[in-house]
Amino acid sequence: MGTAFMARRNRQNTKGAAIARAIMEEYQPQTREEMQDAIKDIFGPMFEAMPQGEMDSHLGYGNNERGEKNTTNRRNGYSHKSVNTAYGKMDVSVPRDREGSFEPKAIPKRTKDVSGIEDKVLSMYARGMSQRDIADTVEDLYGFDISHETISTITDRVIGTAQEWQNRPLKKFYTFLFVDCIYVTIRKEMETKNCAVYVVLGYDVNGIKDVLGLWIGESEGKHYWMQIFDEIRARGVEDVRFISMDGVSGLEEGARSIFKDVVVQRCIVHLIRNSIKYIPSKEYKSYTAQLKKVYGAPSLKGAESEFERFKQAWVKYPGAVDVWVRNWQHVAQLYNYGSVVRKIMYTTNAIESVNSSLRKVTKKGNSPMKTLYARHSICG
Repeated sequence: MGTAFMARRNRQNTKGAAIARAIMEEYQPQTREEMQDAIKDIFGPMFEAMPQGEMDSHLGYGNNERGEKNTTNRRNGYSHKSVNTAYGKMDVSVPRDREGSFEPKAIPKRTKDVSGIEDKVLSMYARGMSQRDIADTVEDLYGFDISHETISTITDRVIGTAQEWQNRPLKKFYTFLFVDCIYVTIRKEMETKNCAVYVVLGYDVNGIKDVLGLWIGESEGKHYWMQIFDEIRARGVEDVRFISMDGVSGLEEGARSIFKDVVVQRCIVHLIRNSIKYIPSKEYKSYTAQLKKVYGAPSLKGAESEFERFKQAWVKYPGAVDVWVRNWQHVAQLYNYGSVVRKIMYTTNAIESVNSSLRKVTKKGNSPMKTLYARHSICG
């Protein structure tokens, strides 16, 4: 089997080499640009030859074939149009028949774009490129213009699918939910504004993760989070074991109003960031090293002992110590669970990659829902 494959591949390579030599002899390109122009020049006649072959198949006889025909239908000249292709804009002639029954597939009727540009536009949009950047890239690479309206129309096609994704049924039980709220700049109705994007990432009992949804609002608060968790419950979620958060306003109350027995855990990394605001930068290293002894202790008793030493050592910075005093319950409750669970729930790092992706694709004011869904479905 391997020998046969290699022999077939060698035959294909021989054909390609022969064609390449013919092109080089005919066009004698000296640069990459001249080589591209040569390929484009050849592509046009090849492109037109495809509907010619389709017409032969449709009628059952060749263009100059003489003799009796099995049909009364005949060729009826050509329609001429300009189409966008992967090699730029080209003028092509598509054959017609008298009965008007010929439906070309290579260059369909009323089609002016056969470049496959829609998938390329969606891919560029999913990577956070603005409409202007996409239009410039298309012109540079493919040699034809694409309007901002066309780009918007193409990207708008994911909205319906994105809404289906946002409203899809969810699993009955999630072991962990990681929730966060970030602010991004969104362009809407000729103006840009900062909006809050609420992100919820779930882990099921098998450790499979999934973004449960995105919600866009203008502020945080208990009632908004209640709406989000109520929607999650309406989509099929009956219970959640742990929720890890960064201290966003109203989240804990909102979560417990919907899922009564959920354990809400403050992110230790965010608490560290909040507390070092009160510490001189030259002391960051020693401060965080002693903190690690607290939340990294092997037992609650050990953590309490380390916490007392920590408070005494940093008493001169009451603001920094107070952050931990007010949130001590979120350190203590970690020790209700084994080290494996503690390692997962003590930080919201699991959702940071989602947030980073969201910031990247919305940095030029693109729609968070369209861009995140496009990135999720196209880029993986």
